[in-house]
Amino acid sequence: MSTVIDFHSHILPGIDDGSKSVEQSVEMLKMEAEQGIKMVVATPHFYAQHHRPERFLEQRAQAESVLREAMAQHSGMPELKTGAEVYYFNGISDSDALLELTIDKKRYILLEMPMPPWPERVYKELEHIWIKQNLVPIVAHIDRYIAPFRTYGILKRLEQLPVMVQANAEFFLEKTTRHMAFRMLKQGRIHLLGSDCHDLQDRKPNLGDAVKLICRQFGTGMIEYLNANESEILAGLE
Repeated sequence: MSTVIDFHSHILPGIDDGSKSVEQSVEMLKMEAEQGIKMVVATPHFYAQHHRPERFLEQRAQAESVLREAMAQHSGMPELKTGAEVYYFNGISDSDALLELTIDKKRYILLEMPMPPWPERVYKELEHIWIKQNLVPIVAHIDRYIAPFRTYGILKRLEQLPVMVQANAEFFLEKTTRHMAFRMLKQGRIHLLGSDCHDLQDRKPNLGDAVKLICRQFGTGMIEYLNANESEILAGLE
Protein backbone atom coordinates (compact mmCIF):
# COMPACT_ATOMS: atom_id res chain seq x y z
CA MET A 1 0.00 0.00 0.00
CA SER A 2 1.22 3.47 -0.84
CA THR A 3 1.78 5.59 2.20
CA VAL A 4 2.88 9.04 3.16
CA ILE A 5 5.81 10.48 5.05
CA ASP A 6 5.38 11.14 8.75
CA PHE A 7 5.99 14.89 8.60
CA HIS A 8 5.58 15.59 12.30
CA SER A 9 7.19 13.52 15.04
CA HIS A 10 8.98 13.89 18.35
CA ILE A 11 11.13 10.85 17.82
CA LEU A 12 14.60 12.20 18.58
CA PRO A 13 15.66 11.01 22.04
CA GLY A 14 15.97 13.30 25.02
CA ILE A 15 15.54 16.65 23.30
CA ASP A 16 11.93 17.61 24.17
CA ASP A 17 8.77 16.04 25.63
CA GLY A 18 8.96 13.23 23.08
CA SER A 19 11.09 10.09 23.20
CA LYS A 20 13.00 9.75 26.46
CA SER A 21 15.69 7.35 25.24
CA VAL A 22 17.41 5.94 22.20
CA GLU A 23 15.75 2.59 22.88
CA GLN A 24 12.32 4.19 22.85
CA SER A 25 13.10 6.03 19.61
CA VAL A 26 14.17 2.81 17.93
CA GLU A 27 10.95 1.08 18.99
CA MET A 28 8.93 4.01 17.68
CA LEU A 29 10.73 3.80 14.34
CA LYS A 30 10.06 0.07 14.20
CA MET A 31 6.37 0.81 14.67
CA GLU A 32 6.51 3.34 11.84
CA ALA A 33 8.16 0.77 9.58
CA GLU A 34 5.56 -1.87 10.44
CA GLN A 35 2.89 0.61 9.34
CA GLY A 36 4.58 1.11 5.97
CA ILE A 37 6.05 4.52 6.76
CA LYS A 38 9.23 4.90 4.72
CA MET A 39 10.39 8.29 6.02
CA VAL A 40 10.00 10.13 9.31
CA VAL A 41 10.70 13.82 9.84
CA ALA A 42 11.91 14.52 13.37
CA THR A 43 10.50 17.89 14.45
CA PRO A 44 11.47 18.62 18.08
CA HIS A 45 9.92 21.64 19.75
CA PHE A 46 11.71 24.97 19.42
CA TYR A 47 10.60 27.79 21.71
CA ALA A 48 12.35 31.08 21.02
CA GLN A 49 11.73 32.25 24.59
CA HIS A 50 13.58 29.22 25.99
CA HIS A 51 16.05 28.09 23.33
CA ARG A 52 19.08 29.70 21.81
CA PRO A 53 19.12 28.55 18.16
CA GLU A 54 22.79 27.54 18.30
CA ARG A 55 22.28 25.39 21.38
CA PHE A 56 19.09 23.84 20.01
CA LEU A 57 20.81 22.88 16.76
CA GLU A 58 23.71 21.40 18.69
CA GLN A 59 21.38 19.30 20.84
CA ARG A 60 19.38 18.20 17.81
CA ALA A 61 22.54 17.14 15.98
CA GLN A 62 23.71 15.15 18.99
CA ALA A 63 20.36 13.39 19.37
CA GLU A 64 20.22 12.64 15.65
CA SER A 65 23.75 11.23 15.64
CA VAL A 66 23.05 8.90 18.55
CA LEU A 67 19.80 7.73 16.99
CA ARG A 68 21.33 7.10 13.57
CA GLU A 69 24.04 5.01 15.18
CA ALA A 70 21.39 2.89 16.88
CA MET A 71 19.29 2.67 13.70
CA ALA A 72 22.28 1.23 11.85
CA GLN A 73 21.99 -1.87 14.04
CA HIS A 74 18.54 -2.66 12.63
CA SER A 75 17.25 -3.41 9.14
CA GLY A 76 14.20 -1.99 7.45
CA MET A 77 14.18 1.27 9.38
CA PRO A 78 12.49 4.38 7.88
CA GLU A 79 14.68 7.12 6.46
CA LEU A 80 15.15 9.96 8.93
CA LYS A 81 15.00 13.68 8.17
CA THR A 82 15.15 16.57 10.61
CA GLY A 83 13.40 19.87 11.12
CA ALA A 84 11.74 21.59 14.07
CA GLU A 85 8.30 22.48 15.34
CA VAL A 86 8.78 26.19 15.89
CA TYR A 87 6.34 27.83 18.26
CA TYR A 88 4.90 31.05 16.83
CA PHE A 89 6.00 34.34 18.39
CA ASN A 90 5.43 37.97 17.51
CA GLY A 91 8.10 39.10 15.07
CA ILE A 92 8.82 35.58 13.88
CA SER A 93 9.01 36.75 10.27
CA ASP A 94 12.12 38.79 11.15
CA SER A 95 13.92 35.98 12.98
CA ASP A 96 17.32 35.02 11.60
CA ALA A 97 16.92 31.58 13.16
CA LEU A 98 14.20 30.35 10.81
CA LEU A 99 16.55 29.36 7.99
CA GLU A 100 18.32 26.93 10.32
CA LEU A 101 15.08 25.34 11.53
CA THR A 102 13.52 24.36 8.21
CA ILE A 103 12.63 20.81 7.20
CA ASP A 104 15.68 19.07 5.76
CA LYS A 105 17.30 22.49 5.22
CA LYS A 106 14.81 23.23 2.46
CA ARG A 107 12.36 26.16 2.12
CA TYR A 108 9.59 24.95 4.41
CA ILE A 109 9.18 25.49 8.16
CA LEU A 110 6.75 23.77 10.52
CA LEU A 111 5.00 26.14 12.93
CA GLU A 112 3.03 25.44 16.08
CA MET A 113 0.43 28.18 16.37
CA PRO A 114 -1.17 29.74 19.47
CA MET A 115 -4.69 28.78 20.40
CA PRO A 116 -7.36 30.62 18.40
CA PRO A 117 -8.91 32.93 17.53
CA TRP A 118 -5.95 34.56 15.79
CA PRO A 119 -5.82 38.33 15.31
CA GLU A 120 -5.03 39.62 11.84
CA ARG A 121 -1.40 40.30 12.78
CA VAL A 122 -0.85 36.54 13.13
CA TYR A 123 -1.90 35.95 9.53
CA LYS A 124 0.28 38.85 8.44
CA GLU A 125 3.27 37.28 10.18
CA LEU A 126 2.67 34.04 8.27
CA GLU A 127 2.53 35.96 5.02
CA HIS A 128 5.68 37.91 5.88
CA ILE A 129 7.63 34.71 6.52
CA TRP A 130 7.18 34.07 2.82
CA ILE A 131 7.70 37.67 1.70
CA LYS A 132 10.74 38.45 3.86
CA GLN A 133 12.48 35.09 4.07
CA ASN A 134 11.17 33.16 1.08
CA LEU A 135 10.07 30.36 3.40
CA VAL A 136 6.77 28.51 3.20
CA PRO A 137 5.11 28.11 6.61
CA ILE A 138 3.51 24.74 7.37
CA VAL A 139 0.79 25.09 10.00
CA ALA A 140 1.22 22.09 12.31
CA HIS A 141 -1.70 19.94 13.46
CA ILE A 142 -4.51 22.13 12.09
CA ASP A 143 -6.94 19.88 13.98
CA ARG A 144 -5.77 21.39 17.25
CA TYR A 145 -7.07 24.85 16.33
CA ILE A 146 -10.49 23.97 14.98
CA ALA A 147 -13.52 21.94 15.97
CA PRO A 148 -16.34 20.43 13.92
CA PHE A 149 -18.63 23.39 14.65
CA ARG A 150 -16.15 26.24 15.15
CA THR A 151 -13.22 27.01 12.90
CA TYR A 152 -12.75 30.71 13.76
CA GLY A 153 -12.46 31.43 10.01
CA ILE A 154 -8.95 29.93 10.07
CA LEU A 155 -9.37 27.65 7.07
CA LYS A 156 -10.70 30.34 4.75
CA ARG A 157 -8.01 32.79 5.82
CA LEU A 158 -5.18 30.29 5.39
CA GLU A 159 -6.33 29.61 1.83
CA GLN A 160 -5.45 33.22 1.02
CA LEU A 161 -1.84 32.80 2.21
CA PRO A 162 1.29 31.06 0.89
CA VAL A 163 1.11 28.33 3.52
CA MET A 164 0.65 24.57 3.74
CA VAL A 165 -1.39 22.73 6.34
CA GLN A 166 -0.50 19.55 8.25
CA ALA A 167 -3.03 17.39 10.09
CA ASN A 168 -2.41 14.73 12.70
CA ALA A 169 -3.43 11.13 12.18
CA GLU A 170 -5.67 11.41 15.23
CA PHE A 171 -7.90 13.84 13.30
CA PHE A 172 -8.88 10.95 11.02
CA LEU A 173 -8.89 8.23 13.67
CA GLU A 174 -11.26 9.97 16.11
CA LYS A 175 -14.86 9.25 15.14
CA THR A 176 -16.01 12.69 16.34
CA THR A 177 -13.67 14.53 13.94
CA ARG A 178 -13.25 12.03 11.09
CA HIS A 179 -16.00 13.49 8.91
CA MET A 180 -14.49 16.96 9.14
CA ALA A 181 -11.01 15.59 8.41
CA PHE A 182 -12.26 13.81 5.30
CA ARG A 183 -14.10 16.94 4.16
CA MET A 184 -11.05 19.16 4.61
CA LEU A 185 -8.83 16.68 2.79
CA LYS A 186 -11.28 16.47 -0.12
CA GLN A 187 -11.42 20.29 -0.25
CA GLY A 188 -7.63 20.49 -0.52
CA ARG A 189 -7.30 22.14 2.89
CA ILE A 190 -4.91 19.49 4.24
CA HIS A 191 -1.62 19.04 2.45
CA LEU A 192 0.49 16.86 4.77
CA LEU A 193 0.01 14.27 7.49
CA GLY A 194 1.93 13.44 10.64
CA SER A 195 1.62 11.22 13.66
CA ASP A 196 2.92 13.83 16.13
CA CYS A 197 4.13 10.77 18.04
CA HIS A 198 5.83 11.30 21.40
CA ASP A 199 6.07 7.86 22.99
CA LEU A 200 4.99 4.23 22.84
CA GLN A 201 1.79 4.51 24.87
CA ASP A 202 -0.46 7.57 24.82
CA ARG A 203 0.98 9.25 21.74
CA LYS A 204 2.47 6.41 19.76
CA PRO A 205 3.06 6.27 15.99
CA ASN A 206 -0.33 5.83 14.31
CA LEU A 207 -0.06 7.30 10.82
CA GLY A 208 -0.45 3.97 9.07
CA ASP A 209 -3.96 3.51 10.48
CA ALA A 210 -4.99 6.96 9.24
CA VAL A 211 -3.62 6.22 5.78
CA LYS A 212 -5.72 3.04 5.60
CA LEU A 213 -8.85 5.04 6.39
CA ILE A 214 -8.01 7.65 3.76
CA CYS A 215 -7.43 4.97 1.13
CA ARG A 216 -10.71 3.32 2.04
CA GLN A 217 -12.55 6.64 1.72
CA PHE A 218 -10.86 8.13 -1.36
CA GLY A 219 -8.72 5.47 -2.99
CA THR A 220 -5.00 5.73 -3.71
CA GLY A 221 -5.43 8.96 -5.68
CA MET A 222 -5.56 10.97 -2.47
CA ILE A 223 -2.33 9.37 -1.29
CA GLU A 224 -0.71 10.31 -4.60
CA TYR A 225 -1.80 13.91 -3.99
CA LEU A 226 -0.19 13.87 -0.55
CA ASN A 227 2.93 12.24 -1.96
CA ALA A 228 3.22 15.04 -4.50
CA ASN A 229 3.13 17.63 -1.71
CA GLU A 230 5.81 15.73 0.19
CA SER A 231 8.03 15.50 -2.86
CA GLU A 232 7.67 19.25 -3.38
CA ILE A 233 8.91 19.96 0.14
CA LEU A 234 11.81 17.54 0.16
CA ALA A 235 12.93 18.76 -3.25
CA GLY A 236 12.96 22.30 -1.92
CA LEU A 237 10.49 23.54 -4.53
CA GLU A 238 8.62 26.83 -3.96
